[in-house]
Amino acid sequence: MSSIALFPCRYAHAEDVATKLANRFDLQIYSDTQLIEETSRAFNVSAAKLDNALYGKTSVFNQFTLEREKLINMLKNTLHERLDSDTQFLFEGFLTSIIPSKINHVLKVLIVDSKSNRIKFAEESGVSTKQAQKEVKDADVAAYNWTDFLFKKEAYDKSLYDLVIPAENKSEDDLIETIAKCFQTTSLLRTSESQRAVTEMKIEIDVERILLENGHKIAVEVSEGTAVLTVEKSVLNFAKLEEELSRFTTQVRGVDKVSVRRGSGYNESIYRRQKFELPSKVLFVDDEKEFVQTVSERLISRDVGTYGVYNGEEALEVVSDDRPDVMVLDLKMPGLHGVEVLRQTKEVAPEVEVIILTGHGTMQDMQECMELGAFAYLNKPVDIEELSATIKAASAKAHGEENEK
Repeated sequence: MSSIALFPCRYAHAEDVATKLANRFDLQIYSDTQLIEETSRAFNVSAAKLDNALYGKTSVFNQFTLEREKLINMLKNTLHERLDSDTQFLFEGFLTSIIPSKINHVLKVLIVDSKSNRIKFAEESGVSTKQAQKEVKDADVAAYNWTDFLFKKEAYDKSLYDLVIPAENKSEDDLIETIAKCFQTTSLLRTSESQRAVTEMKIEIDVERILLENGHKIAVEVSEGTAVLTVEKSVLNFAKLEEELSRFTTQVRGVDKVSVRRGSGYNESIYRRQKFELPSKVLFVDDEKEFVQTVSERLISRDVGTYGVYNGEEALEVVSDDRPDVMVLDLKMPGLHGVEVLRQTKEVAPEVEVIILTGHGTMQDMQECMELGAFAYLNKPVDIEELSATIKAASAKAHGEENEK
């Protein structure tokens, strides 16, 4: 049975077209909202996290946690169950992007229009010009963030779809007829080959999951029992990495052979397996950029994942958006003083453990910081091993591990 997958382009008629297509071909509409709800129940993960994985910005700490990749893997798993059923669907939303292109009985469609036409269409629907401009911009930003994360491509890149239809000067009936003609061709029939692609999608999901659980972000493609893993960063010992990846991958049912290859981005940076048991969400706040970069590099070499900002205002933005586990905070900075950053952090996110690291503090500063809830107060210059150990202790407290011992 064939299905249609429609990627959203805000105010380009897609919403109304989806409903009419579903009615015409007796398709069951399946949206991002349904995917999120079902995945939330199946994996006991919050719907808010899944929603953010689809529509939000990638966390600055994601390179250390791989959280977005893990959440998307869950979404793929739930979506696979729908693709593997006998039901004909009208898939609607960002989920269109995670349907593999080799599943050729799903017609992937994009209806596009210029921003000016989309804003005009919104105005005709009763939306103010200012609100229409904001909604179109926000929708495009979310869409581009999503496809850039998945493919390093723009959301409206025609290579991501089977059919791209410019909506300009076309009625909804015209758009529906164009899609209908493609949908009724024999090339969209469900064949043994396209069904095999559905089966291979599940194997790819399972391989990706076990690799992510073990700290590896690797592109996976399965064909006729062979899992091809593509490494996009250089590695000091490729043979050792190849052996480790193969060992994990062969645990997945349906994998008969593993091929590990170097990708086009192989020489960009050093490959590093993430160790999730170690601190991975550490915010470093200091106006001395060279100091932040040097110390961060030394901490990362000790498997402490850090992200650096250079003033208090930026620090509070990260706290609001991404919720670090630990903050390493200087006191004397331009703009907001470190004490005020500590105070505001504890007001909005009391669970964040704050380590003061300063070269200009006084006894009064130390007393005030500890009263405000700082985890530790360290003076520069600091021994990197002492700082690393303090961060790990703070991270353990943030995760409640102290109470478990």
